[in-house]
Amino acid sequence: METPQEAFRSGFVAIVGRPNVGKSTLLNAILGEKIAITSPKAQTTRNRILGIRTSADAQILFLDTPGIHPPRGRLNKFMVDQALSACSDVDVVLFLVDAASATAEGDDFVLKVLAQGRAPVILVLNKIDRVAKPALLPLIDSWAKRHAFRQIVPICALNGEGVDILVGAVREMLPEGPPYYPEDMITDQPERFIVAEMVREQVLRQTHEEIPYGVAVTVESFEEKPNNLVVIHAVIHVERETHKRIVVGKAGAMIRDIGRRARSDIEKLLGCRVFLELFVRVDRNWTESQRLLREFGYD
Repeated sequence: METPQEAFRSGFVAIVGRPNVGKSTLLNAILGEKIAITSPKAQTTRNRILGIRTSADAQILFLDTPGIHPPRGRLNKFMVDQALSACSDVDVVLFLVDAASATAEGDDFVLKVLAQGRAPVILVLNKIDRVAKPALLPLIDSWAKRHAFRQIVPICALNGEGVDILVGAVREMLPEGPPYYPEDMITDQPERFIVAEMVREQVLRQTHEEIPYGVAVTVESFEEKPNNLVVIHAVIHVERETHKRIVVGKAGAMIRDIGRRARSDIEKLLGCRVFLELFVRVDRNWTESQRLLREFGYD
């Protein structure tokens, strides 16, 4: 006698949490490909990014979001609005916390937001590789008293431990339904957006503390050439002349290093050779300009 086939499930899942808890690392681990940039710097993710995981029995649409925090300034407000709007009209919310750090005030802020929503919440304890095993059960018990989580799943997004268990738990909570996207699609973001993000990632990773928040990247041209070559011209926007000098570096050393590292990631993404040319432009106080925020894609 044949075993009845399980119904296909599909739905939307928001990944939320305070800054720097590993949301983008988790999305990349779930997809098995890098579509979201990561860095040790706060507020790396600015836009809501959709990642699509399709299997034989489900299509799960994960929304990676900026870290939720009390907003200050126009750009910050845009980022928090992106995260909060992702919590509405989704089927499941993954609340990601850093298991290795003490509970922060930011976690209480996120919990208050989640308490107002209707979607079931899975607490995801990330970075368990940094937690002594005897301390894990008391940690789970402590968190279970703070909110009516549907489940609590310990993981390490960096090495993949527990990620498949988490995906399985999410699938069981989704409604039956057809896929929303073709099975070979992993994001709805255009290549230009991901390319710009990969350049910005290297700016974040290679420059000093004062630079990252005031940096944006736009792709001015993206041209496919013969012989499997793509030529890309991108602009790195900064708020001050001093920032420009840091990004360019002595005799152009820093911007060459940023370009070399970004090009390597872009070639993996596109599967071809890439010629990447970078320019640096000063747009004073762009993070507070509604026009420039819109122009740079933060609208």
